[in-house]
Amino acid sequence: MALLDVNDLHVSFWTRQGEVQAVRGAMLNVEEGEILGLVGESGSGKSTLVRSILRVLPEGADITSGSVTFEGQELTTLSE
Repeated sequence: MALLDVNDLHVSFWTRQGEVQAVRGAMLNVEEGEILGLVGESGSGKSTLVRSILRVLPEGADITSGSVTFEGQELTTLSE
């Protein structure tokens, strides 16, 4: 079992103009002792992905589907 497992994660921001999909279908897993680096163009969703995993998204942003599991515990269904 991976230490951290992100499976088909989707994150959207809700604006006056409607939904903006910031992360679409992100998947990754990190085993104990591994180091992961995220690389991508500006605006590609790196920070939003990490903030989603940590559950510190700004107001107006939501995880719309997918799962984030840390040490076997599903994080997306935990209360704040």
